[in-house]
Amino acid sequence: MSDQQLINDFLQFLSLNQGLSQNTVQAYRRDLKLLLEWMPEHALDGLSGIQGEDLKGFMLEMQETRTASSNARLLSALKQFYQWGLQYQDFAADPTALLKGPKLTKSIPAVLSEQQVEDLLRAPDTLTPLGLRDRAILELMYATGLRVSEVVTLPLEQLNLSAGLVQVVGKGNKERIVPLGEIAIEWLQRYMRNARPVLLKHAWGEALFISQQGRAMTRQTLWHRVKNLAKQAGIRGELSPHGLRHAFATHLLNHGADLRSVQLLLGHSDLSTTQIYTHVAKERLHQLHHAHHPRG
Repeated sequence: MSDQQLINDFLQFLSLNQGLSQNTVQAYRRDLKLLLEWMPEHALDGLSGIQGEDLKGFMLEMQETRTASSNARLLSALKQFYQWGLQYQDFAADPTALLKGPKLTKSIPAVLSEQQVEDLLRAPDTLTPLGLRDRAILELMYATGLRVSEVVTLPLEQLNLSAGLVQVVGKGNKERIVPLGEIAIEWLQRYMRNARPVLLKHAWGEALFISQQGRAMTRQTLWHRVKNLAKQAGIRGELSPHGLRHAFATHLLNHGADLRSVQLLLGHSDLSTTQIYTHVAKERLHQLHHAHHPRG
C-alpha cells in the first residue's frame, strides 16, 4: 500500500471512529503531507520504516519555521498515525514513542468589555434580512458561548425556543444543552419570522442560519461578517473568532458563575481548559480595583 493510501485510510478512520471534526482531519492531512514531502530529501521512502531519530530530525526542522502550537498538533497527528499503524497495519514499531512535544504557554485571550459587546450587538442593520440574521447570530453567540463552527452547522431542529434551549453537537460529537436567555430568544424569533424565509427564498433548508445565496453559512462568511460589524462598532484591535465565546465565559465568571457550570456550558471536556478564564476575570477585577479604589 502506498504512503498516500495509508494516510487516506488513517484519516478516514479518524472521521468514522474518532469523531474528529473535518477541520481537524484536514489539518492532520496537511501535517502528514509535510512529512511525505520531507522524506525524499533524507533518503526515506516509506512511512512504516521511519525511525525515531528520523522523526526527531523532522520535528527539529519544523520548529524553525512553524509555531509551537502548530508543531504540537503535528506531533499529535504523527503519534495517532503510528499508533493506528501498529494496531491496524502491522507497523513494526512506533517511532514517535520517545518524541516530546513543544512546551506550550497558555495565552490569556483578549476579552471584549460588556460595553463593547453591547456596541457589537447593536451594529447590524436590523431593518434588512441580513442585518436581522446577523443580530440573531451575535445574540445567540453571546448568550450561549457557541463556537463559530457550531453556529454555522446548527440545524433548525436543535433549537427549542419554547423551552429556551439549544442542543449543540461540539468537538468529538459531544452533545450539550445550553439555555438561551430571553433577549436571544426574542431576536431568534424575529429572524425566523421575518428574515429566514426571505433568505431561503421560501425553499427548505436544514441549517438555522442562511446565507444570501439561500444556503447554510460558512465559517469564513460568518467570521467576515463579525469582523466588519466590529469595525462598525468602533472596536479596535484584532478580534478573535471566539471573541464572543471568550466574553460569554468571562462575563459569567465576573458576575459570580462557578467554573464547573461555565465548563459545561462551553463544552470543555477538561476543567483546566476553562480555568484560563479565571485569570481573565481576575485581571479584570485588578483593573477595576486599580481604577476605582481610592488606594488602588
